[in-house]
Amino acid sequence: MTTETFEFQVEARQLLQLMIHSVYSNKDVFLRELVSNASDALDKLRLEKLRDDSLDADVSDLHIRIDVDKEARTLTVRDNGIGMSYDEVGRLIGTIANSGTATFLQELKEAKDAAGAEGLIGQFGVGFYSGFMAADEVTLVSRRAGEGQGTRWTSRGEATYTLEKVDDAPQGTSVTLHLKPADPENQLHDYTSPWQIKDIVKRYSDFITWPIRMVPEAGDGDSAPGPETLNSMKALWARSRDEVSDDEYHELYKHISHDWREPLETIRLQAEGTFEYQALLFVPAHAPHDLFTRDFKRGIQLYVKRVFIMDDCEELLPPYLRFVKGVVDAADLSLNVSREILQQDRHIRMMQRRLTKKVLSTVKDFMTKDADRYATFWREFGTVLKEGLVTDSENRDAILAVSSFASTHADDEPTTLARYAERMKDGQEDIYYLTGESRQSIENSPHMEAFRDKGIEVLLLTDAVDEVWVDAVGEYEGKRLRSVAKGEIDLDAQGDEKADEEREKQAEDYAGLLGWMREQLGEDIKEVRLSARLTVSPACVVGDAHDLTPALENMYRAMGQEVPRAQRILELNPGHQLVKGLNQAYKEREDRSGLVESAELLHTLAVLAEGGQPKDPARFVKLVADRLERTL
Repeated sequence: MTTETFEFQVEARQLLQLMIHSVYSNKDVFLRELVSNASDALDKLRLEKLRDDSLDADVSDLHIRIDVDKEARTLTVRDNGIGMSYDEVGRLIGTIANSGTATFLQELKEAKDAAGAEGLIGQFGVGFYSGFMAADEVTLVSRRAGEGQGTRWTSRGEATYTLEKVDDAPQGTSVTLHLKPADPENQLHDYTSPWQIKDIVKRYSDFITWPIRMVPEAGDGDSAPGPETLNSMKALWARSRDEVSDDEYHELYKHISHDWREPLETIRLQAEGTFEYQALLFVPAHAPHDLFTRDFKRGIQLYVKRVFIMDDCEELLPPYLRFVKGVVDAADLSLNVSREILQQDRHIRMMQRRLTKKVLSTVKDFMTKDADRYATFWREFGTVLKEGLVTDSENRDAILAVSSFASTHADDEPTTLARYAERMKDGQEDIYYLTGESRQSIENSPHMEAFRDKGIEVLLLTDAVDEVWVDAVGEYEGKRLRSVAKGEIDLDAQGDEKADEEREKQAEDYAGLLGWMREQLGEDIKEVRLSARLTVSPACVVGDAHDLTPALENMYRAMGQEVPRAQRILELNPGHQLVKGLNQAYKEREDRSGLVESAELLHTLAVLAEGGQPKDPARFVKLVADRLERTL
């Protein structure tokens, strides 16, 4: 057969060099990775055969086998699973770019400890290449189930790899490592040693549901022994809690999530009665790098009576809990259940409701009993959890109860809405908030000035989803959620005659200027009025109570939705010297053409203070430059 030679991409070569000159202290993980890949291949074949009984594939004895050859110093991990075609080997094994190599390399550089670096192997789907930590050369032979021809892939981890078609390949995949010499000082063990193999399999892969077999060494004069099964194959979710150690749970989590760090929490659930199922869920300690990408694979592994059905059953948890990993084993579903059936199955909907409530109650326990774990959870997953405030009205109160937000009450301690409500000032009826790109930009916003002066707490919301959920929720225990950048704000005590008289006097004094500015600024604004929220800045722009914020408008447009651009309201600070001077000049001059530029500049400065962009940047720069020139 013809052998073709291909070159690795630059990033792939960088990754292989990292594996060869390994940054990982624990070299044993390569075997864990290869066994995990083999297990996935067996799961996929079992599922394919359930869906297509005509598939020409032997599923009578699905297993993983480990063979060692001490003389040749090779270790082979083989499975009789789904296998790969020639094109799939070239695409999935020959290139690494589709595994997120650039992101992997960046995060590897940023990993602060060995455990963090080690955890990146599986997370980025580059586990196969970890074989180069222990081997000088790797050979993969694979034949896809139902096809007649196989493929051999070979590389020494340098600049190239070879591909060739082979006729005698068995169904499935075998990976043969030509091992490096043992180097105990660098934790590179002798992987031809049977006890070493057994120890690694027991430590990392005991829970794998397929048998992992190895032929033990024959003693002097003994006949060749039969293969020995190295793993117990016990379904951890079916065993009682006192029979399973935390380490066993954690290894199962690592296997199904490809996150080789320990989870933040393990959740067990067993339902009995008319519909029986068992669930073992895990809350990760770190958000995956692609959590907010369109291609993020979410869902729980679904089993029916211990038979694997699918890897990512999205119907078992809502999208805002997509970070949760785990296993659900149902007793009363069909083995050939399809995704279309799952979407309409009442038992699945019932499981989703209960699993969702269980996860949320676990987060509630974090909040009330373990502040450190709650802080970790909210830092990693608070943004995605808040999506449920928009999409899940049934559990909205439960989500709101475990949500916390930055506020002006404290620099480093977030608050819940319940604690905010307890601190509200006498006579305060609304819960105030402001959205923005960062805490710093919000705190420096002109909209905050009166609230800061009067010591009124404001929630500081910086996530994109915050623009949406506040409108969806609307209120908390009868208290309206109100943006400090929308509508008219009057923080003075009601019934204060002196304050009322002052406002009436200012309104009369500035009436001419306000009407004139409205005419001059035209379609750029809806209204010009005096402000009760400004104490330092000369002006700000605000929206009506039910207007979309500029950030939300941009968000909708980025999603391809056309929304009309809302006209903003310009508010002037009657106590600011610039505004006073403009008003005085308006009254004294009959020819006000020279004031038009001042009105335009004042409006643009207010837009900039909010984080917006000038309508005509070049004109704005020219106006500012001209004004500066006149002052010299």
